Amino acid sequence: MSLLHVLMSRCPPAVMIWMSLMPMSTSAMTLPSVWSDHAVLQQRSSVRMWGWGKPNETIRVTPEWSGESVETVVGWDANWQVFLDTPEAGGPYTILVQGYSERLITDVLIGEVWMCTGQSNMEWNPGAGMDGGAELIQNANYPEIRFFSVSHRTSAVPQLDVVGSWEVCRPESVEWFSAIAYVFGREVHVGTGLPVGLVLSAWGGTPAEPWMPESVVNEDPVLLGASGKLQQEEWGPVMPGLAYHAMLEPLTRFRIAGAIWYQGESNVAAAESYDQVLRALVESWRKAWGYSFPFLYVQVAPWSYESPYAGAEMRDAQRRALPDIPNSGMAVISDAGDLENIHPPNKIDPGLRLARLAMSRIYGSPDPLDSGPLFREMQVSGPEVRLLFDHVDGGWVTECGWSDHFEVAGADQVFHAAHARLDGETILVVSESVTEPVAVRFAYRSTAQPGLYNKAGLPASCFRTDRWPLGQP
Repeated sequence: MSLLHVLMSRCPPAVMIWMSLMPMSTSAMTLPSVWSDHAVLQQRSSVRMWGWGKPNETIRVTPEWSGESVETVVGWDANWQVFLDTPEAGGPYTILVQGYSERLITDVLIGEVWMCTGQSNMEWNPGAGMDGGAELIQNANYPEIRFFSVSHRTSAVPQLDVVGSWEVCRPESVEWFSAIAYVFGREVHVGTGLPVGLVLSAWGGTPAEPWMPESVVNEDPVLLGASGKLQQEEWGPVMPGLAYHAMLEPLTRFRIAGAIWYQGESNVAAAESYDQVLRALVESWRKAWGYSFPFLYVQVAPWSYESPYAGAEMRDAQRRALPDIPNSGMAVISDAGDLENIHPPNKIDPGLRLARLAMSRIYGSPDPLDSGPLFREMQVSGPEVRLLFDHVDGGWVTECGWSDHFEVAGADQVFHAAHARLDGETILVVSESVTEPVAVRFAYRSTAQPGLYNKAGLPASCFRTDRWPLGQP
């Protein structure tokens, strides 16, 4: 017989009734890890706070910024949630959470919260080696920037919480945090004056499929076919849903301003369908969060892939995805790669370019040159093709050899080298071997670094106007 049964057998009936009404534990109420000291909450929003407790336990939440308590009762499933209306950016504040136990969350800021996701180039930290890494670490004293790093986990079923904690931005915390995410957050913080929270959930070597629900992949023949080309590697999961359930889904109740994404190298085996994969990933995330937050991503850099076209095909798929993903933007980094290193040591420019997109499209600093030039349309006149682009207001800046990256084909689908010249904000292309041009390609090689920029110094994306099968160059 247990000690509890012995005690109850010796108690008067009134005492037994009193004991039955007592909580069995004085620490029943618990919170997910993201609701902890040093957190950043999304400003001017209705943010969801949730946790666990004993059924029928009353939970009272009192945020310092309002001083008004919000109450709820734990359900039969041990879950509870409340919604807190956040003010404009500010802090630090405390949040008092009371149930059978009590928790005081301290040093909470109200500002902008960004989810930072992808594979190794997003995960890469200054301490692992990068251009300017030592200076980046040394100058990282921004107490209103906060980091939350999610530990690597996999799961075949949805999880309730992630392993992670908030840290204040200082040299020792930046050293092992995402370099690109930090540069992005620093620029947004400095540019807006707002506190910034960066939630890093990334895993080197992972393709896109583990970062979305498996049902999204399994119910789409194109996505399922692309997923079937993935080979399991030793450094991380490739099966759909495994990272999503463990490292992202538990955070979908946490209000964010938007997401930044740097991924694609692990999907080059099926690059031709990556635009559909990326669109499906974003749609699934927005559905899980319940709103269409901004999604900004980095186009992969040139590198010596096994196939001469693989890198270009991936970059072009990422370019094609843009119009199909509302409220999105893409940072082109064809000038920031390293042909011998799939992890380019230049992590500063990708972060700066993501921040430029955010400042222009989200934070009220409109900039027609917030992106590298993107192909819009072609106009054929006899043997000559005129190419029109977005994000070239004011004209072009070129490096030697830029025009060597254009090719033209006729109806026979055979591409020939072309001559290109600038004409205002357009480019005129002609090939002596093609009298009736049908298609144009630009910088369509894995290693292409074309040296074509707009006046802001942002490089043009590769593109092709055809969808013909790729042959050998």
